[in-house]
Amino acid sequence: MATKKTTKEEVKVEVKKNLILKNPRITEKAAKAQAHNAYLFDVATNATKSEVAKAFVAKYKHKPTKVNLVILKPKSHFRKGILSFGPKIKKAYVYLPKGKTIEVM
Repeated sequence: MATKKTTKEEVKVEVKKNLILKNPRITEKAAKAQAHNAYLFDVATNATKSEVAKAFVAKYKHKPTKVNLVILKPKSHFRKGILSFGPKIKKAYVYLPKGKTIEVM
């Protein structure tokens, strides 16, 4: 019985893909984007386009044609007279070639 050895690079990619691609965004806008082969994901705030593409390939085994990143402005609110802000969120639009799909849910 042969066991496959995992190298340090494979372990780093496995850990990194879980840290970069947090979760898919399930919204009406994301559902409309899926009709055009675009998928939305919440990503780490320090992630770059190339890191998101590598993490996507490692997780879903499809190479994206393009990746767009959007930084959402944190919402401000007053709590007991003190101004505070919500979390900073970064989302990624990952585009696939025509004919290729992934299962998000």
